[in-house]
Amino acid sequence: MTNNTEQNDELEIDLLKLIKALWHKAWLLVLVSFIFGGGALAYTYLYVDPLYESSAQMYVNNNGLSFDTSALSISSTDITASKSLVDTYMVILKSRQMLNEVIADAQLDLTYDELVEMITAASVDSTEVFEILVTDTDPYRAELIANTIAEDLPERISSIVEGSSARIVDYAVVPAAKSSPNLFKYTLMGALVGFVLSAGLIIIIELSDTTIREEDYLVTNYTDIPLLAIIPDMDRDDSNNNYYSNYKQ
Repeated sequence: MTNNTEQNDELEIDLLKLIKALWHKAWLLVLVSFIFGGGALAYTYLYVDPLYESSAQMYVNNNGLSFDTSALSISSTDITASKSLVDTYMVILKSRQMLNEVIADAQLDLTYDELVEMITAASVDSTEVFEILVTDTDPYRAELIANTIAEDLPERISSIVEGSSARIVDYAVVPAAKSSPNLFKYTLMGALVGFVLSAGLIIIIELSDTTIREEDYLVTNYTDIPLLAIIPDMDRDDSNNNYYSNYKQ
């Protein structure tokens, strides 16, 4: 029981020493965090291309689902069928023939592999309306691609999925602001990395330092050896310091 108590006391003292060491080096933590945060901000601003998102919405009619009733009721089966249809439309949308047609109509200087990575689509609130989202470094090209897909996709869907027809709910517009990167987020992440690295370095230095600075350490760990005298460091201005130096003749 006594040994456990002594181990807990020793662990508490070690933690307090680490906290004290971090507190004394708080200026270094702030400085390194500021440098890393500023570096992340500069790198993101200068070297990371901004991305823009433009989206168009489409409604694909399916005879299996009806939204014309006065009392709208959608069962779990209807929702599952709707999601399944969106998956089908996604396959058609991202097919090589479909996107090659979009590249030709919009006169894009892109390959199929490049274009397919720029496009995502998803159902809007589990309905038959789905959104086509295009992400590009050029806001005008993003709008052009989204609208070209919206115009070419209905004919492609109706020719493949029997009994289905598609209509444009909302055309894409040129995005007014970039969607990424988030400068604040990257700056905060850089500052956090700087803080963690500097704190880790301070802790490692503190743990590897075997210098004896306090008389309590000698009294606690060497109880069989009497402490005869303490020589204060007279070069320090702080009268309350706990640091001691060797006697100089």
